Amino acid sequence: MEKTDIIIVSGLPRSGTSMMMKMLESGGITPLIDEIRTPDEDNPKGYYEFERVKKLPEDVAWLPDAEGKVVKMVSMLLRDLPTDRKYKVVFMRRKMEEILASQKKMLLRNNKDMHVDDAEMKELFEMLLDQQLKWNESQSHVDVTYAWYHEILENPRPVAESVNAFLGGALNVDAMVEVVDESLYRNKAT
Repeated sequence: MEKTDIIIVSGLPRSGTSMMMKMLESGGITPLIDEIRTPDEDNPKGYYEFERVKKLPEDVAWLPDAEGKVVKMVSMLLRDLPTDRKYKVVFMRRKMEEILASQKKMLLRNNKDMHVDDAEMKELFEMLLDQQLKWNESQSHVDVTYAWYHEILENPRPVAESVNAFLGGALNVDAMVEVVDESLYRNKAT
């Protein structure tokens, strides 16, 4: 990893991005966060968000502050990143039924009504994911590795070692593994 690289943790909502952010922080990479969104029942260990990310492509002035750090962004925003920089993306994957169950619980807990039924939401998320995966592989300024949420929770060391190798091999893998909390795997697919 170059000092000027920007590391991004991305994926669909509720795919384990906050957990990966915590792993990378524990491994030795400083997260770019603002702590506006505080921990809650849905993410008791924190969201690891940086609000200015949501203002892409209009606001890119924060990108120099992200060099050598890790920032989290929802997958659709990857397309808004300027192409004059290099990005290392750890893209979180999770079984679709788990994403949908977790998303639904979070929305209900926050008294937000989903105006689409489960089948429509699944179709929408699958379409977005398919488009994003194709985009990921077609970009020369984006280097992507994939990490599956359930694999991290079942056996975190191989995933931590793989992510460490992808990012240059300088992370503390033991510290990354230690932060994985299997008790937070609350929406398992059957």
